[in-house]
Amino acid sequence: MKSKALLELLSDGQVHSGEFLAARLGVSRTAIWKQIRRAMDEGIEIATIRGRGYQLVSRVDLLDRDSVLQCLDPWRREALSLNVLDEVDSTNAEVIRQVAAGAGKMPVAIADCQTAGRGRRGRVWQSPRGENLYLSMGLTFHGGFGVLDGLSLVLGVAVANALEQLGVPEVGLKWPNDIFLPDGKLGGILVELQGELEEGVVQVIAGIGLNVHMSRAEGVDQPWSSLARTCPEIVWSRNQIAGAIIEAVLDAVPIFSDLGFGDFREPWQRRDIFMGKPLQARGGDVEGVGCGIDDNGNYQIRTADGIVPVRAGEISLRVMQ
Repeated sequence: MKSKALLELLSDGQVHSGEFLAARLGVSRTAIWKQIRRAMDEGIEIATIRGRGYQLVSRVDLLDRDSVLQCLDPWRREALSLNVLDEVDSTNAEVIRQVAAGAGKMPVAIADCQTAGRGRRGRVWQSPRGENLYLSMGLTFHGGFGVLDGLSLVLGVAVANALEQLGVPEVGLKWPNDIFLPDGKLGGILVELQGELEEGVVQVIAGIGLNVHMSRAEGVDQPWSSLARTCPEIVWSRNQIAGAIIEAVLDAVPIFSDLGFGDFREPWQRRDIFMGKPLQARGGDVEGVGCGIDDNGNYQIRTADGIVPVRAGEISLRVMQ
């Protein structure tokens, strides 16, 4: 029995007896009690009412495949192979497995929890259960690897567009792949190339992680934020956020495929958190002032000797103190 099924029964906020829950789920009352304890250990508030049963106290934002699909245009639902998981090593890895298995439609994976979530350069991505959004999409591009310059920036613009439509103010983008709010990092994008499926056809795995309900993050060594912290007046639904992001990515990808990065440069620049700030390129000797991106998505630093482009995958940037 998965705790998700139990929480779905409790999600109406009513008191339900252990006997009722056990009968509905086809397990013993002892198994119900163990799942209640597990959920409580994960931070979910459940009241135990003597002689009556259990009542869900805190709001639980459950992932649901049908709810995500309902957020999409009907014609797009048919084009996706959407897999919503309780737990996975990483959603990127899950999409890679779907591609290897010959998924006929565009594979998309969403998980409640990742046991081996990854960020850029192999860093661990904090992936607590039930709090955030972990979403990956398998995208196919024609024209070889050369057409992918700036893709992570395009995805950043798409995510920012989705969040702004949901009511999030002041969404910022940090080169090359982070989503920021004024008080810290909200999320990130991990793009992985799977090579050419055939001549000139490239498979890309686009992973997107966003902090939604997270209220604490042990071991994180930089300022961070979440949607619930920044916009507490909004009742956040991970299903709705996932649907909005999928829609925004599917809007952006054909434009990028047909026209390249050019149409995305200005919307990215508008949200650039590095613009006008003193920067240093880590791993190199470049110091200067941030002045946005060029036509290929490289970041530009104005130095005493002129403008120097910083290329993704070479060195990253940090603001000078």
